[in-house]
Amino acid sequence: MAMSAGAKGEDAPMSDINTTPLVDIMLVLLIIFLITVPVVLKTVTLKLPDVVFEPTTTKPENVLLSVRSSDTDGDGEPNPESTGCEVYWGQTPVDSRQLLEKGQAKLEQLLKDIGGPQNITEENFPEVHIRGDVNTPYQCIGGVIYTMQYAGFQKIGFISEPAAGSGTLGRL
Repeated sequence: MAMSAGAKGEDAPMSDINTTPLVDIMLVLLIIFLITVPVVLKTVTLKLPDVVFEPTTTKPENVLLSVRSSDTDGDGEPNPESTGCEVYWGQTPVDSRQLLEKGQAKLEQLLKDIGGPQNITEENFPEVHIRGDVNTPYQCIGGVIYTMQYAGFQKIGFISEPAAGSGTLGRL
C-alpha cells in the first residue's frame, strides 16, 4: 500500500500501485480453488451398499418394496447380468404399471381416511422403503424411485442390513 507523506505536495499524482484489490481477488480465487480442486481430482470409485446401521421405525402404512434382477437362468436366484427387474410390493410381484396404480390407490385411500389433503402431516403420510439387492442395476431401483415419486410419495428411503458385528452406530 502506498502512502504520500507530502514531500512533493498534496496535488502530485501517486505512482505506486494500489495492491489491496489485487490481494482481495487473489484471496477469493485461492478459496475457490481450495474448495473445487479436491472435488475435481477425486475419481469415482464405488462399492455399495456399505452403510452405517440406523434403526428405522416401520409404520404399518409404509410401503415396503423389494427390487432385484430377474431370474433369467431359472435357478431361483437373481441374475446380475439380467436386464430385467423384479419388483415386489410386500410379497406380491408387480410390474411398473401396477406399482403406479397401487401407489396412487394407497394415497387416495389415505386422503379419504384422514379427511382430505388439509389433514396431511409428516406423521400420517406413508413412506416408501426400498430393499434393493446389491447386484441390481441402478436403472431398476431408479425406475421404482421415479414411479413412486410420480404416484405422489414424498419420502423414499433405502433399507439395508448392517455388516456383521457392526452394531447400531446411527444418530441418536
